[in-house]
Amino acid sequence: MKLDELHKQFLEYLEIEKGKSLKTVENYDRYLKKFLEFTKINSPTQITDEAVRQFRLHLNRADLKKKTQNYYLIALRMFLKYLAKRGIESLSAERIELAKVAQRELDLITPEELERLLHSPTDKDIKSLRDTAILELLFSTGLRVSELCSLNRDHFLDAKAGEISVRGKGDKIRVVFVSDQAKQTVKNYLDKRADVEEALFVRLAKGRDAEPTRLTPRSIERVIKFYAIKAGIAKKVTPHVLRHVFATDLLSNGADLRSVQVMLGHSNITTTQIYTHITDKQLREVHKKFHDKKRE
Repeated sequence: MKLDELHKQFLEYLEIEKGKSLKTVENYDRYLKKFLEFTKINSPTQITDEAVRQFRLHLNRADLKKKTQNYYLIALRMFLKYLAKRGIESLSAERIELAKVAQRELDLITPEELERLLHSPTDKDIKSLRDTAILELLFSTGLRVSELCSLNRDHFLDAKAGEISVRGKGDKIRVVFVSDQAKQTVKNYLDKRADVEEALFVRLAKGRDAEPTRLTPRSIERVIKFYAIKAGIAKKVTPHVLRHVFATDLLSNGADLRSVQVMLGHSNITTTQIYTHITDKQLREVHKKFHDKKRE
């Protein structure tokens, strides 16, 4: 069978059997097409170590970041695993090693900056109440900004529950927990709402006949940027920064990595491991306190 047909069937497999989102399937399609167009091969047996090596050189010389290069390799590796699953002879997926990527620095704000940010909406009008609820929910739950935007009012019908279900990446549903403080700020905001729009966070209507509309991720980013400047924070603060702060706050207070992984909705714990260096200071203190005490 020709590679073009196998490529098509692979994408259908990702969508139907693996339950990948259409966006993910599109990405795999783009990455795999790049490999096939570059190598100009038309048979699975033509995927060789040398073909992959030449493709990796091509990606590297295109000045792509190592992380971006890995996206192409991950797609190719997934395709090879699919071929092996079907008993089609080709290169073993294990032959492809990902490029080593330097551990990135996390964008974080200090606890003092966080407090200033959370308290920066000071007015009692509905916009300030909405923005306070946005800030508190992001810190309380570690939600992705897209997940926050998708929330509806009925998520908070039971104000005492303290937990809500969200649909994250890959359409996976997980439970996130809402602090009492965040619940109260959402209640204060909803008590002021007079419209019937189902979205939790809306762009407030202006004009007699205007209707409120659901806030977009870009709108949330602008809200947070505004209050970060107001709070006197020189760093760039985004919804994802608050997600980082949520995770590091849990780990710094003794949460285990596996629990943080589940709460963030990471499918792979290696993604969560970017936070492990946060606990290094605590480990040093443990070592200092408990190691080699008999020799003192």
